[in-house]
Amino acid sequence: MGGPETLSPAEVEAQSGAAAVILEQLGRVILGQATVLREALLALMAGGHVLFEGAPGTAKTLLVRTLSRALGLEFRRIQFTPDLMPSDITGVNLLTPAGEFSFRPGPLFADLVLGDEINRAPAKTQAALLEAMQERHVTVDGVSHPLSASFTVFATQNPIEFEGTYPLPEAELDRFLIKSLLGYPPAEAEAGVLLRVLGGFDAADPDSFGVDRVMDAAGLGRLRGAVRRVRVEPSLVEYITALVRATRDAPALTLGASPRASVALLKLSQAAALLEGRDYVVPDDVKRLAPPVLRHRIAVAPELELEGVTPDQALRTILERIEAPR
Repeated sequence: MGGPETLSPAEVEAQSGAAAVILEQLGRVILGQATVLREALLALMAGGHVLFEGAPGTAKTLLVRTLSRALGLEFRRIQFTPDLMPSDITGVNLLTPAGEFSFRPGPLFADLVLGDEINRAPAKTQAALLEAMQERHVTVDGVSHPLSASFTVFATQNPIEFEGTYPLPEAELDRFLIKSLLGYPPAEAEAGVLLRVLGGFDAADPDSFGVDRVMDAAGLGRLRGAVRRVRVEPSLVEYITALVRATRDAPALTLGASPRASVALLKLSQAAALLEGRDYVVPDDVKRLAPPVLRHRIAVAPELELEGVTPDQALRTILERIEAPR
């Protein structure tokens, strides 16, 4: 069902190889975060936005900066603060000496945008970001301005510090294709980071990353086009539907995932298949990616949350209950 055209073996090999090279470039710089790197790349291949949750210093900014370097895309970082206004990120109309208004684009007008500590921004700024994420354009003074075709938001939030933060509304959370969790790297990887620093690596200097440009915006467009043509059998469409619908009547959950979550899981599964060198999705693709796609779209019942039940644990129960197609 993936589309009218099927991928030829040569196309699968070429696009899968290109994606693998990007992943290899990321692995040169970010150590001990293999799952996160893979999830971030798959989201980019599927054309979706990413929410990173992790303690400070776990290479979230470095990951996005490295990705922009490998793809030759423009990178911008926005530090979200309580006093950040919508115009600070979208841009403003300025009066020129000639007496005419000229639009000055904000930092959203880039390919890869890192929204650092996004949950510190007030509701008005969050709303401005919503339009950009969903429609891929911003409206200033009634005029719509298109964003880059490669426009992708990578947002971060600290899971520990809540003072001075605003909870992200469900409508905004739903627009993130995935929520990726970053933990601390294993001891071996952390020692490797120190050795790299001794060898001249500097996180503030992209030239020290040792990353090659392996793709451009046009190449990313072709990769995304190939993802959309990956085949998905009707039985897997039914499986994805059943998984997402099961979150809506699960006793452990007070909020289930929306139909947008079904679309997200479908697209991400197609990206995973292509990365693995296949032109078809298998049930394991869906199972593996259900947690990052669904964990931020559901809410655990308060009494169970107090007992320490996490969204991932609730999802694991659903995955065990819903039978996958053979």
